[in-house]
Amino acid sequence: MKVTVNGEECTVADGTTVADLMEERGLTNEGTAVAVDAAVVPSSTWSDHVLSEGAQVDILTAVQGG
Repeated sequence: MKVTVNGEECTVADGTTVADLMEERGLTNEGTAVAVDAAVVPSSTWSDHVLSEGAQVDILTAVQGG
């Protein structure tokens, strides 16, 4: 199925969760926030949140600097 991640369309398997997507991209929940269809998904529920066809996923990673 097709979803959009940070503005880029990609294909994921049916039943893919936010946790699956993060693992595929090599990302962890530390310093990372995820929103699906403009609603923040708490990291504690990533493995329960199944993506749907056409979902708009935004992944934000905190960057430290000065």
